[in-house]
Amino acid sequence: MGDRVLRTVSTAACFVVLSVLNAAQAQGIDQALTQAYRYNPDLNAARAGVRVANEGVPSALSGYRPSLSASLSQGYTYNETRSGGVWRASRFAGRSASVTGTQTLWDANRTANTVRQADQNVMVARETLRNAEITTLLASATAYMNVLREQAVLDLRLRNVAVLQEQLRATRDRFGVGEVTRTDVALAESALQGAIATVAAARSDLANSRAVFRQQIGQEPPARLAASRTVERLLSATLNEAIVVGQSEHPQIRGARHGAESAQLQVRIAESALYPTVTLQGTLTRSAETSALIPQNFSASASAVLTVPIYANGGRDYATIRQADETAAQQRIRVETAQAAVRQAVVQSWAGLEAARAQIQAAEAQVRAAEIALNGVREEAKVGQRTTLDVLNATQTLTEARVTLVRAQRDRVVLSYSVLAAMGRLNAQRLALRTEIFDPTVHYNQVRDQWIGIRTPDGR
Repeated sequence: MGDRVLRTVSTAACFVVLSVLNAAQAQGIDQALTQAYRYNPDLNAARAGVRVANEGVPSALSGYRPSLSASLSQGYTYNETRSGGVWRASRFAGRSASVTGTQTLWDANRTANTVRQADQNVMVARETLRNAEITTLLASATAYMNVLREQAVLDLRLRNVAVLQEQLRATRDRFGVGEVTRTDVALAESALQGAIATVAAARSDLANSRAVFRQQIGQEPPARLAASRTVERLLSATLNEAIVVGQSEHPQIRGARHGAESAQLQVRIAESALYPTVTLQGTLTRSAETSALIPQNFSASASAVLTVPIYANGGRDYATIRQADETAAQQRIRVETAQAAVRQAVVQSWAGLEAARAQIQAAEAQVRAAEIALNGVREEAKVGQRTTLDVLNATQTLTEARVTLVRAQRDRVVLSYSVLAAMGRLNAQRLALRTEIFDPTVHYNQVRDQWIGIRTPDGR
């Protein structure tokens, strides 16, 4: 009976943490990330935000274009006059139509700066989208690896229960022939019940991880997930190189810089309210009356209008300029804040990745040592040199060593994604996901020079 327990333990010792999860047709992490890239609502909302920002460019360009308006009026007039003691009444109906056109000739560069600001806002939206993509892919990779980890831990816990059940049966058999005491049986029963409790906790952790997976990926995870490799091949060779890449490429920093430029342009736009403007205005009018005394009339007029603000809007324009200037200063500070945050994220995730590598090496050595120790304890227990408690403790040590290895392996994969995210390079294209890559310039080019129309380019 003891040999059968030993064979069961040895089988469990051969358990390879993540390779067991390579079931046939198991879903891989690339498939999960592709699903999240296509359907994650946060990412799709960020794409919609880019399209919203794109529409700000033709809105700003409208300042260069003329405006036309037409009016049509229809009226009726009744009039009574008294002459020589006699009242005379007259009635007539009239109608008129006019067309007015206005073209701004000079507005102190307000339109030019507004167009530049709109383009900067588009760049902010694109960097916001890139950041949303990084956040989504990192959260999805984390959710995937959490499910993978909890599945592996649950398998380990279940195998441990099977081993302890066999241990309990062997202990009872030995108690029946007088080799051990009732205390040994109670110890084996206690260890088994404790292992059953850890299985329940592992099932709960797996259910929680599957719920997060469903939220991030947009679908229920399959029964088994395929083992995942790290993305360390995509990382910089040294920490300093990773920091430099993060400072130059991370969307938080680039977006903050575009935001600061947009805020500075807002100062110029606000200042344009203090300068004169020149507009050209033309009007065509035609009127027709039913009365014979008033003939039809046609008129045309054109004028150039110079408007010079002296003290407009009760001084509100000056407050607007000061407010815009303070906002620009605030945005410049946010660039520094983003730089510090990115640097901290790179250093932290890099250190975590190095620690995970060391933990894996230590955990692998611990598992090997625990396997040897358990085999030795089992052999010594056969000849009475070890107690049942020694065997149970060695079994528990081996199980916990394997759980530690599972968690370290998960941490290494997730932290490799974290470093890539902190560098600003975690995206579908770099990961070579098999999906169509969203191109924000397509919609921009479709709407930039659109003068008229309310339908979006996709027909909605």
